[in-house]
Amino acid sequence: MITIDGTNLTAETVVRVARERSAEGAWVPVQFATESRTRLQQVREYVEREWLVPNAPPIYGFNTGLGKLKDSAISVENIERFQQMLVHSHSAGVGEPLPEDVIRATLLLRINAFARGCSAPRIEVVDRLLSMLNTGIHPVIPCKGSVGASGDLAPLAYLAGVLVGHPNAEAFFRGERMSAQDAFRAAGIEPTFKLEAKDGLAVINGSTVSLAIAVLTAHDSREILVDADIALALSLEAMRGELAAFEADIHDVRPHPGQIRTAANVRVLTAGSSRCTDEARAVTLPDESRVRAQTIPARVQDAYSLRCASQVHGPVRDALDYIDRILGVELNSATDNPLVFPTDDGYRVLSGGNFHGQYIAQAMDLLAMIMTDLGSISERRIYRMLDPTMSYGLPSNLIATLPGVNTGYSIAHCSMAALVTENKSLCWPAGADSIPTKSNQEDHVSNSTWAARKARMIVSNVAQIVGTEYLISAQALDVTRGDLGSFALGAGTSVAYDRIRDAIPAALDGDRWLHADLGAALDLVVTGSVRAAVQSAVGNLA
Repeated sequence: MITIDGTNLTAETVVRVARERSAEGAWVPVQFATESRTRLQQVREYVEREWLVPNAPPIYGFNTGLGKLKDSAISVENIERFQQMLVHSHSAGVGEPLPEDVIRATLLLRINAFARGCSAPRIEVVDRLLSMLNTGIHPVIPCKGSVGASGDLAPLAYLAGVLVGHPNAEAFFRGERMSAQDAFRAAGIEPTFKLEAKDGLAVINGSTVSLAIAVLTAHDSREILVDADIALALSLEAMRGELAAFEADIHDVRPHPGQIRTAANVRVLTAGSSRCTDEARAVTLPDESRVRAQTIPARVQDAYSLRCASQVHGPVRDALDYIDRILGVELNSATDNPLVFPTDDGYRVLSGGNFHGQYIAQAMDLLAMIMTDLGSISERRIYRMLDPTMSYGLPSNLIATLPGVNTGYSIAHCSMAALVTENKSLCWPAGADSIPTKSNQEDHVSNSTWAARKARMIVSNVAQIVGTEYLISAQALDVTRGDLGSFALGAGTSVAYDRIRDAIPAALDGDRWLHADLGAALDLVVTGSVRAAVQSAVGNLA
């Protein structure tokens, strides 16, 4: 059981709640901390006694309209209707539904924001959200429609629509899409629910969808980075690369933590390798183009995609550390508006801008850039292994037999080049592209939701690129086995190779149906099977 208190939520917990299920299909259970429950109830009692009565002072969102309508007073008898109408007017999203892991993370994060005690919804709202999370009622939320300024208003309005059991709202439940009311009935929960003062605004006002996507995407990026280090090491083995570039002395005099850690990972992964040695490099492969003299000249200074990999993977590591710090603060923040704070003799309400998603937008824009670059250098290594003049004699396109009849992996590379090109377009910064909305009351917006969504698209592409580097490097090792088979792989690379070959056979008899192999290569990264096996053998590579 995970207890939510508004202060201690971690990204790891968000990922667990969003994705983890028991063998029986049960989701990780979540409860609201007792102290948070008490705090929220005390705030709410004061709000109802002092501010939701005739002649109460105007308080934004409680008894006034929103945005440009902030000066429009709302009578006590219309407050509940106002909250209900918010759901109608704000459910204006478009596009395909968000994935269910994002929806679950959104539910959890909204509950955690309420645990701070500053948003003042009724405790019944929290309990309703908890019941949705714990039973697996996942609102159908269109992915487009938020500019990440007054929070993710449109997406969260769909969450609110399911919360109340609106006749037009839909939810996913046990793998099926159905009406919200049917989902509640199937879960044994009352199908409808009434919003009261501040309830609706509290639910829809916050950059919670942006944060949900961001947390999951940052988590996935860090795992893919480990795979990228392993794939790099396999590519070094395939091309008999020089390991001197990864010696500690080089990195200790430019002591960026990420660079140092990447180089250390390569050393661990290739420990014991005899393929990345002068003896192995002295072997002349049939397709090798090096001019041979009586004395074989030493091979020095591999291309940048190999030699400078620590200086490219390393900044990704350090940037992810920064991103994690930003998101760690956001995880335990109150992002509603207005917010309620205790005083010596009661409470006061303050209007501010904690809903603004600029922190998330800039973090995701940075993540988009670093992951695009990680995919780009991986693609360069893939391409290098397909060209005998660049790979020190690996067969052209890694064709094992009958060139011409067989084409090899050139089109697989083209597909990865297309993904790199797509990523380059997607990494245009969303957070710097403000557009005014709502009568210019919201004259600067963050576009955090789009920043997070496209970062997730980029990360998905990079997972495929890195998986394809696994596929290509393993093939390169196999097609040179006759000439280099006596040279051993390293402690980590040997485990990685074996795991890849458990999933994907080598193409030694001719071209294979590559669509299936590319899908299996992606699964190696998404499931984490290679990195799990390798880290079990050599230790943590994060």
